[in-house]
This record gives sequence, C-alpha cells and structure tokens, in this order.
Amino acid sequence: MILDALLRGQAARFSGVDPLLPEPAPPPEGPVLTAALPGGERVAGVVTRTLHPPGAAQTLWSAADVRELHPIVGSSGAAGIEALLRRWRQVLEPAGQDSACLVTWPSRDAEATAPLLAHGFVPLTVLAVRVGRARTGPGACAVRRATLADVDLLAELAMAEVEYAAMVGGGIVRDGAAAIKRGTVARHLDRGDPTWIAERDGVAVGMVEAWETEAHPGSWARTRVRAGRWAFVNCLSVVESARGTGVGRTLMDVVHSALVGPRSAGSFLYYNPPNPLSPTFWARQGYRPLWTVWELRPADALR
Repeated sequence: MILDALLRGQAARFSGVDPLLPEPAPPPEGPVLTAALPGGERVAGVVTRTLHPPGAAQTLWSAADVRELHPIVGSSGAAGIEALLRRWRQVLEPAGQDSACLVTWPSRDAEATAPLLAHGFVPLTVLAVRVGRARTGPGACAVRRATLADVDLLAELAMAEVEYAAMVGGGIVRDGAAAIKRGTVARHLDRGDPTWIAERDGVAVGMVEAWETEAHPGSWARTRVRAGRWAFVNCLSVVESARGTGVGRTLMDVVHSALVGPRSAGSFLYYNPPNPLSPTFWARQGYRPLWTVWELRPADALR
C-alpha cells in the first residue's frame, strides 16, 4: 500500500516535471530500502545487482558489478533522494574496483542534482528523445545499407566510438574489446537490424546502427519512453578526420527518414554529457535529455 501511494505521488510529480516522461513503472524485483524524512514520512527504493560476465557487450560501457537504486519517493523530490542515498550507503555491501552504483532519474528534475552530487555521483549518461517527423538537408556524403560482408569494417568504425567514449565518458576499452564489438555488430547484422555506412570517395568515414522498438507494457522501453513505436539509435560513429563535416548529420537524416514515420512516437538514444561533441551535436539533431543516468565508480566510493 505504501509503495502504491508513493508511485502515485511520483507519477504526479513526473508529469509536472516533464510531459514526455512515461508513467512510472512498478519497481523491479529486489531488496526494498525504506527511509524516513524529517517530518516522519517514509520513502522507499528497490536495489538491484547486475553482474556482467567477461566478454559481455555491456562491459564496454559498464562496470562488471552494477548496484542500481530505483527510487520510489512520491512527491518528496530531493528530500526523498537524500534520505534513500544515506540509507543505501549504510547497507551497501563491499564491492571491488570494477563496480558501480547507478541511479536513473528524470533530467528535468533539477532538485535531485544536489543530493546526487553530494553523495559522489556524476551525470555520466543521458537518454535523449526526439519527437516529430524527419527533416532532412543536403547530404555531406554517400550512405549505403551495410551487409554481412561489412562486419570487419563496421567493427573498426564502432571501436573508434568506444575508444573516444573511454576518453571522455563511461566507455571501457577492455581486453578483447575489438572481438566483443565485432561479435555485437555481427549479431545485429544477422538479425537484420538496420546499419548504414557513410562513404566519401569510396572510403568509409562513419556508421550508424538503429532499429525500431515497441514500448508496450512490460517492455524495457516502456519504462523509459511513452507507449508507441520508437526508433532506437544504438551507435553512431564518425572517424576523427571527418568529424564536424556533416557526416553524422547525414547518417541521422537517413535514420530518421527510414525509421521515423507517421506511426512513430519518435526516436531515442543514449549519449555521454562529458563528451565535448555529443551534447551540441544531438541538440542540433532535435534530441533533448529525458533521463539522466547518475553513476559512481567504484561502488565503494558512495558517500
């Protein structure tokens, strides 16, 4: 009953913070934390733990051992977040160096920023959305659909994005990263997930992976975006020598034209705010933050 009331209060708060937010989903299975506010009200949260095995694709952008707090704080805002983070620190089990704490929270709920920063979190990733129909401009390069014969080329282009993300964001260049990335690219191509390659004078200068996903009750997408059909942009990579020349925009024009139609709710993707190129680029493509993933590595650094 308490969780139900908190979820209703949180839904009301979220609708006032950002009209594009979906209704808060029921929390996942996991240990429940509770904490008291100064006035005696209670807030709650669910803690989940995910262990990514060596060689998993997730290890290229995530710690191997991830502890995630799913706050259910009703309308209490920053006070509820602060109380839960204090309580989480008290019960957090020891973790190794390859670990992280995560909290995902609406980007426009600015009140939550102060307690998250105070406890050591940084805004490492943003889920950004774009709504509306595609608008394209003149192409800056030739773009073609990739095939299985392009797997090595695509893996090389995708690794360039991983290496850059490792310098400026949450990417991790692990042992065997190139093989992990090649396997991931091959699986997407084998499934028929759309992938495009940008070329200039016959030389590949960029790539993009994107596909359609349905946000329906019970799906992961429904916890992050409103119900409907969405295009998800998984990876955009442009070689260093071609950055800033319109290649990325041309690739995204192709994605929007191919995947965002009259029946689409829009498109969404993840980017790293510390990346000096991403925030400006994605804003120019019509994307804006919806959720911020606050992260702290290692998990033991939670204060």
